[in-house]
Amino acid sequence: MPSLLVTHADTLVTMDDADQRWEDAGLYVVDNVIQQVGPTADLPEQADQQIDGRNLLVMPGLVNTHHHFYQTLTRNVPAAQNSNLFNWLRTLYPIWADMTPAAIRVSTQIALLELLMSGCTTASDHTYIWPNGATLDDQIEAALPIGVRFHAARGSMSVGEAQGGLPPDRVVEDEDAILHDSRRLIEQYHDPERFAMLRIVLAPCSPFSVSPDLMRQSLEMARAYGVHSHTHLAETMDEVIYCQATFGHSPLELAEELGWMGEDVWHAHMVHPTADEVVRLGRSRTGVAHCPSSNMRLASGIAPLLSLLAAGARVGLGVDGSSSNDSSHLLAEARQALLLQRVLGGPAAITAPAVLRLATRGGAEVLGRDDIGYLAPGMAADFIGYRLDTLAFAGAAVHDPLTALVFCQPPQVSLSVINGRVRVQDGQLVDIDLRPVIERHNTIARALVRGELV
Repeated sequence: MPSLLVTHADTLVTMDDADQRWEDAGLYVVDNVIQQVGPTADLPEQADQQIDGRNLLVMPGLVNTHHHFYQTLTRNVPAAQNSNLFNWLRTLYPIWADMTPAAIRVSTQIALLELLMSGCTTASDHTYIWPNGATLDDQIEAALPIGVRFHAARGSMSVGEAQGGLPPDRVVEDEDAILHDSRRLIEQYHDPERFAMLRIVLAPCSPFSVSPDLMRQSLEMARAYGVHSHTHLAETMDEVIYCQATFGHSPLELAEELGWMGEDVWHAHMVHPTADEVVRLGRSRTGVAHCPSSNMRLASGIAPLLSLLAAGARVGLGVDGSSSNDSSHLLAEARQALLLQRVLGGPAAITAPAVLRLATRGGAEVLGRDDIGYLAPGMAADFIGYRLDTLAFAGAAVHDPLTALVFCQPPQVSLSVINGRVRVQDGQLVDIDLRPVIERHNTIARALVRGELV
């Protein structure tokens, strides 16, 4: 089995239960599993592949719990720059309706490569619109060669405008077809084993785009197969008003009625729960993907992150869609999470190590993973390294290199290892020529927004 040795890292942060940190340290990996972590002097001297970690801070890979990869195609579209969520969606739905399988594939590549360069090693995506023959298979085909652990959500919309929903009728699907395809995808792709690189998630989009029946049946199927379930919930006050008018419940009350609570469920956003609902989320150990940049960009509100954590909810970070964030930089999301909570709670409301813990262990917990999120023997060999001898960190990393990642300009990684495989080295992608991917993506994005994509 191949071995990998990283030595002489300036700082190594494990994020383990004891929060162990070392200087002049590294890791020894055999195949895809960490065998040793600690000071360089205690590690083996030889391995099949060796990496000098000088000037690096090494830490666990970041975990992204919510995204919409396809939205990289509609970043920064002028018509949607100054809208709230519902108007933003009404503007972009007709554009997304013209996407092709090729558009799904190239947007998946762009989103994952941007995440990878930001330090992300595991990502969940929530694509809920499948026009013109596109399927989740297209995403999987594009994602696997990049080498990021992928939780691929089979999203869906089934209630169009004619039935009182928000999306146009031409972008919704028949519910029987959704459930049939969901079953197929689980049986064909889902890997429940430890160190899995690909897992399937069932993810009806939101209370304003699917029926309660589909929510209920999707959850039943997911639990029968042992896969996790995901949706948007309580993102905006418009959604709260819609749910009260349509169902006679708040978004969270509706989720409770449909069984969408527990350790195999996580919700994106959760900006507008009541104080009592926060308690119930924590009691049930339901997961939450906190997406601060998107919530700020669309003026959706500020999620009660500290209350959710205090209540016991599982919380991770998500960059959310690239049309509502315009970025897929997960480390930047950690910085936003810290700054936003300090606006609410003061300068000591949350610390930089705490938000980095959300970006690593928190995300792993939200996705139901016990094999990633911290560095220790027996854990997956998913780790990253940031250079400390850079202009952005000058005068900062010499004092506290870990917190510099959050307080200073968010950098790109210098090193990324996923499942024991080097994916970024010396700040460069390994085995991937980025330029033609960007060119193809931009060609498709331009044609899509102009209505010229065929």
